[in-house]
Amino acid sequence: MIDLEVLRGSYTKSPSKIVMLVADGLGGVPHPDTRKTELEMAHLPNLDALAWESACGLTIPILPGITPGSGPGHLALFGYDPLKYFIGRGVLEALGIGLELRRGEIAVRGNFCTVDGKGLVTNRRAGRIPTEQSAPLCRRLDSIQIPGVGLSVHPVKDHRFVLVLRGEGLDDRVNETDPQQTGVPPFEVSPQAAEAGKTADALNRFVEKAREALQDEERDNMVLLRGISLLPHLPSMGEVYKLTPAAIAAYPMYRGLAQVMGMRVVPTGSTFKDEVETLRESFDEHDFFFVHYKPTDATGEDGDFSAKVKALEEFDSLIPEVRELKPDVLMVAGDHATPSLLARHSWHPVPFLLHSRWTLGEGIEGFSERSCAGGSLGTFPAMQIMLLALSHADKLAKFGP
Repeated sequence: MIDLEVLRGSYTKSPSKIVMLVADGLGGVPHPDTRKTELEMAHLPNLDALAWESACGLTIPILPGITPGSGPGHLALFGYDPLKYFIGRGVLEALGIGLELRRGEIAVRGNFCTVDGKGLVTNRRAGRIPTEQSAPLCRRLDSIQIPGVGLSVHPVKDHRFVLVLRGEGLDDRVNETDPQQTGVPPFEVSPQAAEAGKTADALNRFVEKAREALQDEERDNMVLLRGISLLPHLPSMGEVYKLTPAAIAAYPMYRGLAQVMGMRVVPTGSTFKDEVETLRESFDEHDFFFVHYKPTDATGEDGDFSAKVKALEEFDSLIPEVRELKPDVLMVAGDHATPSLLARHSWHPVPFLLHSRWTLGEGIEGFSERSCAGGSLGTFPAMQIMLLALSHADKLAKFGP
């Protein structure tokens, strides 16, 4: 793995502009009936045309066989070694909704979920209840009190919320309560280090009181806790790469991720069309843009093959508007695969393309897993994407004398 700062002396300023479009959970696996993936089933005339003119390949988010979370998967896209720099999901969610975390505070990503009369999880996301329904429940949980620990609960979006713990002696080395499957009870929180006993006890108390507070609800009658984490310190992306980076993301977690890496988070609307319009409006102000698209991941996690196909087609429909801006480097990437047949993240390599004036095209017939596997970039670590982008944008000088 390449250390983020090894080449610090080689990064240079230039007026060129880079746009990285990230379709979350982009990759898939073939459906047993058609032997085609979601990308192969979707009608993607714009992505296919772009792939024809681009350098293509497949990226490995972390290591072969390792299934990444969204945080590590995105870190790799921006050149940060996810095995060295780790950001917990709770911190990302908290920063993404504008909370100001202090050193020593614990942030937790929470899901409302459904349990049956035996306490077994029947739906890990409570049917993705809308924010209008979950926000009042967050206010109910926010009134919970735990001796010796301050807490606050904040709605994020749909079934998700953020729990923040404040107090002396908190430690994030504890397990999560989400069993990642249905038909089993939530896990109890246990300390993974002696110093984390206070945190584990506080979280178990919160879960028990949340159960009591939600017992009369039909779908959202329990909570699952994930991403239990402290605020980390990462090198600034702008300072290391000599960029003025910006992030455009409708989903809170990815705004939080960008903030930790030192990107300017540009306010935008709730749809990809809103994001593309925000890109257009702010295009003169920055030289690197990260634009995030969530529906490909959400539909994959729901196990809905046809819905993911439609999400890909929606993504494709706005590619021409991005190309009209004429960025010097345009990339389409994914942080990981989320095959709808698995209904979860997976270890599969992810399609990738890079377009610039230096890419004359390789005859790639379409933007898909199989087509990109035949591209000139081959199968390579996602951490190397930024080096390719900077080179094509004339922002990476010769290494050595």
